[in-house]
Formats: sequence, C-alpha cells, structure tokens
Amino acid sequence: MEKPAITKLEIQSVIKNRWSPRSFSDKAVSEDQLLRILEAARWAPSSFNEQPWRFIVGVKGDETYEKLFNCLVEFNQIWATTAPVLVLAIGNKLSSKGGNNSVYQYDVGQGMAYLTLQAEAEGLKSHQMGGFSKDKARELFNIPEDFDPLVMSAIGYQDAPEKLKPDFADMERQPRERKPMAELVFSEKFDHSHPFTAGL
Repeated sequence: MEKPAITKLEIQSVIKNRWSPRSFSDKAVSEDQLLRILEAARWAPSSFNEQPWRFIVGVKGDETYEKLFNCLVEFNQIWATTAPVLVLAIGNKLSSKGGNNSVYQYDVGQGMAYLTLQAEAEGLKSHQMGGFSKDKARELFNIPEDFDPLVMSAIGYQDAPEKLKPDFADMERQPRERKPMAELVFSEKFDHSHPFTAGL
C-alpha cells in the first residue's frame, strides 16, 4: 500500500513516499541494509559535531530485540510484534566541552531523520515511537544517567493493512495530512504568515 504525500510543490520522492506504517512483513532486513541505515544516521549534522546519538539495535530473534520489545507500551507491542528490527535512539545530554548540551534532542532527531530516509531509500519503512518505558530501557541496557533514551523505531518491509487488527488497519488507511505552510512559516512576527506561503 502506497500513501505518497499530496504536495503542492515537488519534493524528493524519498521524502514524498515516506510514511509510518504499522504492518510489517517478517522478511528479514539484511545486515548490509542495517549498516547503511546506521551509516546515514552517523553522518547527520550536529552542533559542534558532538554526535550525541547512540543506537541500540535489536534483530528479531536476538536477546536485544526481546528487551527492546518489552520496553514498548502495550499499544505498540500489539502491532510491532512482526517488525524485524527495533532501534532505540539515545542522546548524550552532556557536551564534550563540559556542561549540558542544550540541543542533544534536536541532534538525535536529525540522526533519526537521516536513518528514516535511508531506510526508505532501501525499500524499507520505519515507524518511530515515543511509547516505551525509558526507565525500563535504562535498567535493561545499563544506560548511564548522562544519556537519555529518546525514541524507538520499528524497521522492516511493509505488509498489507489487512494483517493488522481492525482498529490498526483503519489507522493504516487514513489519509496523510499536514497543516498548511501558511500556518507554519512566518515573517515580521510570530504567527504572521510569510507572504510567499499564500495558498500553500
């Protein structure tokens, strides 16, 4: 099932076709694909090149996957059970120059964006989740206090919505929507639409 973004302006196909399904095939993701996805994340930009991201990767069948799966809230466990790969993104809260890194979450977000787009280029889909226990992840993986578990992502080949429970299948079929650009891009002051966004 494809759900390309209905855009008023032309954008790159890898961005246009990216969306977050919940129905995953049990087809394995190759090690080469995983390495390329993680390499893309490694080359994301970060403030002062701090590279605050760290990733814990579980492949279905291994102990790491089971631990990551057990960290998910029940809502996500229901559909994520078929996803062949789970990735936990963690951020370093401290700067290498001393003190707190005030933008570590932003930078890890960029790393995950690069990871997501490379997955799309590989013919894979990803679904990022905030619904997991940070405390459980910290305990199970011995994550230091200076590091913050931020988001989990399921990665794999997309499968048919019909494979999901009815409520999830309905969500899968819902159209993709975004706010108009005029509500997001400003000039002169906050909440004052930039003139070039008229009609967008």
